[in-house]
Amino acid sequence: MAKSKTTHHYIAILDFGSQFAHLIARRIRQHGVLAKIYTPNADPAEYADCSGVILSGGPKSTIAEDAVPYDHRVFDATVPILGLCYGHQLIALHFAGKVAKGNTKEYGQADVDIQDHTDLFSGLGKKERVWMSHWDVVTQAPAGFEVIGSTADCPIAIMRHTEKRIWSTQFHMEVHHTTHGLKMLENFLFKICQVPADWDISQVEQEIIQQIQDQAGAQKHVFLLLSGGVDSTVAFVLLEKALGKERVYGLHIDNGFMRLGESTKVMAALKKAGFGNLHVVDASSRFLEAVKGVVDPEKKRQIIGEVFIEVANQAMSKINLNAFLLGQGTIYPDTIESGGTKHADKIKTHHNQIDLIKQMTKEGKVIEPLRSLYKDEVRAIGRQCKIANSLLDRHPFPGPGLSIRTLCSDGDNRIAENVEINLKIAETIKRTGLNVTGQVLPMKSVGVQGDERSYKHPAVITGNATWKQLNELSVRLTNEVFQINRVLWLVSPKAIATTAKMYSAYLTKERLDLLRVADDMVTKQIQEDKLVDQIWQFPVVLVPFGNQAQGESIVLRPIQSQEAMTVNFYQMPKPTLTAIKKQLTKIPYIDYIFFDITNKPPATIEWG
Repeated sequence: MAKSKTTHHYIAILDFGSQFAHLIARRIRQHGVLAKIYTPNADPAEYADCSGVILSGGPKSTIAEDAVPYDHRVFDATVPILGLCYGHQLIALHFAGKVAKGNTKEYGQADVDIQDHTDLFSGLGKKERVWMSHWDVVTQAPAGFEVIGSTADCPIAIMRHTEKRIWSTQFHMEVHHTTHGLKMLENFLFKICQVPADWDISQVEQEIIQQIQDQAGAQKHVFLLLSGGVDSTVAFVLLEKALGKERVYGLHIDNGFMRLGESTKVMAALKKAGFGNLHVVDASSRFLEAVKGVVDPEKKRQIIGEVFIEVANQAMSKINLNAFLLGQGTIYPDTIESGGTKHADKIKTHHNQIDLIKQMTKEGKVIEPLRSLYKDEVRAIGRQCKIANSLLDRHPFPGPGLSIRTLCSDGDNRIAENVEINLKIAETIKRTGLNVTGQVLPMKSVGVQGDERSYKHPAVITGNATWKQLNELSVRLTNEVFQINRVLWLVSPKAIATTAKMYSAYLTKERLDLLRVADDMVTKQIQEDKLVDQIWQFPVVLVPFGNQAQGESIVLRPIQSQEAMTVNFYQMPKPTLTAIKKQLTKIPYIDYIFFDITNKPPATIEWG
């Protein structure tokens, strides 16, 4: 097979299904180098002209029967190879090393001791803070490899071949939470691969416009579902640039799950920004009826996504667009969390990635200009397009809106092995020496652990501690207590009553209105305290957990991130938190206020 042709030097990434596979490409592009993604069993001839190869992480186990198949000839490459997480373990097995289940899981930050600083770790310290997300570990390095890094729980955290140009790390250097991960990738690109920086994001806009024109041709219109968020707004601009205003029809669907006054504010902002051909459909009653009595968050997402398409199809039939494409502001995290790459695990279905949409995509009926980009890249393109900062800097808001922030329950308070879980939580807390207590709660939320979906209980911490102490405790608890994937800190009151429990509650207008009020209070407070720019996203979650039949809890979930694939919980100034607490406790039926102190992984940003 002939070599692939490209006008840029590039790095080939073999995607084993990691939540972070495209993040590797994103980080490489930040360095001005093009990255291309391939399946593990792709013929190496397809990327024979690359300057280096990176093997990604993945949700599977390299020692399981369903391990991802790969073309072994990749290791015949003469260019440098770097393995990350799953790729690290794959390299060990390929060269006859050993991999096994670890004694403990590592999800979160860890300190790695580095013994060699001549190439991959040039310019870095002897100890580096890195991000782990794994259970399997390399227990024996293959012949020809030397171990040059370890953590307390992972003796073989970094390997390097003594003759071949192969390196591997158990940690993810591509994520923001590996403190000097960008420097490590920079060393791989420019010191090891010696690739020139000949790619720039300014080229992306023109490439997207060309792709739109190629897909739409000369006749097809685009019917864009427009939320008014950053992604759909930038998609709208690019579609209009490519096809002209008359061929792009923007539809905003009010699903009844919007924030207080959201639809009115969105349309006013878009019209002020000069957007034309905008239309609104109020389908709130239809959506509420469709999810009546539904508890499971994944089923809720599926139903909402299907109703979106039904409403859109009805609107399209009224305007007689015979040749059309359904446009969406889908970005890469939507597709990867929905199991959108071949070997990726489905964490949760995004409303714009339901089965019906995927089928329409296969049929060539969907156009998604931003599908391969991350939020920060979308914002960068938006600024190139002269979109107002007031639109670009809005906090992300999910398509299903408050429906996934309003947890539902059939009143089931059973937790398998409750006593055992609480004992494990107590043992972990005792080892920290903190003067706090902890227990498991009966609600559940979605998480991502080891690139796999989890749906587990949260633990709650009661007592005083610093944000730093709470962060370290959260990491330890989610690593050591398998049955939990999230940790909360009790803000109000000082303790949880023994009678507190989950009550039967579903999606109703009354509960949504209650959450709208709470969300609006929180938003106004962080605006007043000028904290909006410090927070990437701030979900406010309503949970039917309380001391009375209509008792509810509020969970505050402010986070910081760059691309939404990894996040830190936001360590909010205590005066702001106190002000929020005082306001929320005035709302009827609110019995408890919690603060989510979990990073991602192991918890997703949204609860549902």
